[in-house]
Amino acid sequence: MSDNFDQWKALADKESKGADLSRETLEGIRLKTVYGPEDAAGIDSGYPGVAPYTRGPYATMYAGRPWTIRQYAGFSTAEESNAFYRRNLAAGQKGLSVAFDLATHRGYDSDHPRVAGDVGKAGVAIDSVEDMKLLFDGIPLAEMSVSMTMNGAVLPVLAFYIVAGEEQGVARRDLTGTIQNDILKEFAVRNTYIYPPEPSMRIVADIIAYTSREMPKFNSISISGYHMHEAGATAVQELAYTLADGMAYVRAAQGAGLDLDAFAPRLSFFFGIGMNLFMEVAKLRAARTLWARIMTGLGAQSEKSKLLRTHCQTSGVSLTEQDPYNNVVRTTVEALAAVLGGTQSLHTNSFDEAMALPTDFSARIARNTQLILAEESGVTAVADPLGGSWYVEALTRELEVKAQALIDEVEAHGGMTKAVAEGLPKQRIEEAAAARAAKVDIGETVIVGVNRYRLAEEAELDILEVDNAKVRAGQIARLEKMRKSRDEARVRSALDALEAGASGGANLLELSVEAARARASLGEISDALERVFGRYATTPHPVSGIYGKTRDDVRWDEAVAGTVAVAQRMGRRPRILVAKMGQDGHDRGANLVSSAFGDLGFEVIAGPLFQTPREAAELAVAKQVDVVGASSLAAGHKTLIPELIRLLKEAGRPDIKVFAGGVIPPQDYQMLRDAGVVGIYGPGSNIVECAADVLRLLGHNMPPEGLSEAGQ
Repeated sequence: MSDNFDQWKALADKESKGADLSRETLEGIRLKTVYGPEDAAGIDSGYPGVAPYTRGPYATMYAGRPWTIRQYAGFSTAEESNAFYRRNLAAGQKGLSVAFDLATHRGYDSDHPRVAGDVGKAGVAIDSVEDMKLLFDGIPLAEMSVSMTMNGAVLPVLAFYIVAGEEQGVARRDLTGTIQNDILKEFAVRNTYIYPPEPSMRIVADIIAYTSREMPKFNSISISGYHMHEAGATAVQELAYTLADGMAYVRAAQGAGLDLDAFAPRLSFFFGIGMNLFMEVAKLRAARTLWARIMTGLGAQSEKSKLLRTHCQTSGVSLTEQDPYNNVVRTTVEALAAVLGGTQSLHTNSFDEAMALPTDFSARIARNTQLILAEESGVTAVADPLGGSWYVEALTRELEVKAQALIDEVEAHGGMTKAVAEGLPKQRIEEAAAARAAKVDIGETVIVGVNRYRLAEEAELDILEVDNAKVRAGQIARLEKMRKSRDEARVRSALDALEAGASGGANLLELSVEAARARASLGEISDALERVFGRYATTPHPVSGIYGKTRDDVRWDEAVAGTVAVAQRMGRRPRILVAKMGQDGHDRGANLVSSAFGDLGFEVIAGPLFQTPREAAELAVAKQVDVVGASSLAAGHKTLIPELIRLLKEAGRPDIKVFAGGVIPPQDYQMLRDAGVVGIYGPGSNIVECAADVLRLLGHNMPPEGLSEAGQ
């Protein structure tokens, strides 16, 4: 230590009155108040474009070419989404990133009875090649890089895209973009899977094989940490599990006989970017270092195979329903972190996405955030401008070491496929999410406008409203028209060949392309595969003992006492069903509620994913619950929750109280109240206060502080 450090230490001790000002992050990293040369001693991050690529995959980075502005969007119909895309491209967006609705994700045509509330709500409905052609009408696929977030129904969606390109006159070899095709993270956190893990991994390998042979400009997989981030993963968990997923895919492709250096340069990654600016910068830098090392260990000879190229998206989970204009600032901070970390493309979330799909107005602000960073801020002038920062270099190394330890743990379990099947990553991520939520609830983690500096009154926002019934009717009409005009014998032959190929060893994407050409629908292609592979299902198992651990919180203690009092009066613990209806698999909020209420002393029934209102009502009656907490994140609440309440009444149980939580626009609150919902809790709601409301409605006289809207 230098004399200067000693001088600083003396001054710091005096200013802090001897208090320890270091902070521990959720990653278990202790941040010092100041960093110096000794913290980065022995660290050589090299130069951008040069192994180990810590400082970026390309030598000149944004000085040569800025990142691609690739906004993720899709809603309603193919025609509506196409118009939205064309407006955004005209305004400066450079690439397309397509969001599909949940019916499409889960392999159902729009006329399937299980998806009545999901069609067109959280993305665009795509039932056939005809829809895909409309989606890209007037958008030249020979010139446009297209990213598609699709995993479960990846075969029909990619097949539709290939055929739509063909019918535009674009050869497969000229198509550019990315298909997500990351099924392991679906089993870990996002849950939009269709088939069991083993055949799902075969599909991944078949797509890698086909695209490496037929589509040399197209990225065959986008290995996604983003959805782990959204589920509550720490930066270390997101980093480690994402790279471990990548290792599993590489091994699957190698196991299918593919040459590593033939397909590895087309692998890409996708990370979420949160509010801890320097942590996120360090995460991207550490990711590149680790991937280069991993690929070398797996046998890569080409330097291109060792490059980690990534898309990033600002955090959805950091967006708040309360004081939503603050989200503009949050997105800006996160976008800056992604850029300083060296991303290759970026999506910036709109400020209103905690309540609904973005409007043109909010989408313009989100897009312009990137344009201002690229054109006005000066960040594109220098490759890796934070390189050499003692803090950033030390943090990068610490993330690298901690992530490697988690990767080693996964490897000890036999790799990520087995670890996912055992539920290891899911449990770890849910524990981290519960720990963070608890810190927010007690104010230890500050969220401006939510648990500190709250507005006395929230202003109403204009939001995008999708008429689900109208969209579904239009999709069904187009499906019927297509089915009447196609050659049924050709369709049947193509689907039979696909089913036989699934039973054998044929390339499933190649067969899916033939089925798409014949005008087989998405649901028909998915069903052919399901007849061989089956449809996968799991039941949630919420973590326990995390949310309430080591809490020093009066409100928590009051809620625990209230739960005990209600249990004594009832002669049993109060019972809550946490219901996930519709095809939305995002279960972070539902899992948090289950974990917190369980720690408070409730008996929690965690309902299976993808229930219909009837199935949820039948389960509520069978389990004799007192309360149903209906979680909605994908805009199905106006259809699904009133139907649940109606069915509970029909079953003779109108006394079961129904709460709603998740992404619900305030404009819809009154409609839900009129339908019988007794409490509504959006993103940022304090779970302990929610529990207090439930206890009051069960007859307990909780103290009045902190009443949420249900108790007002």
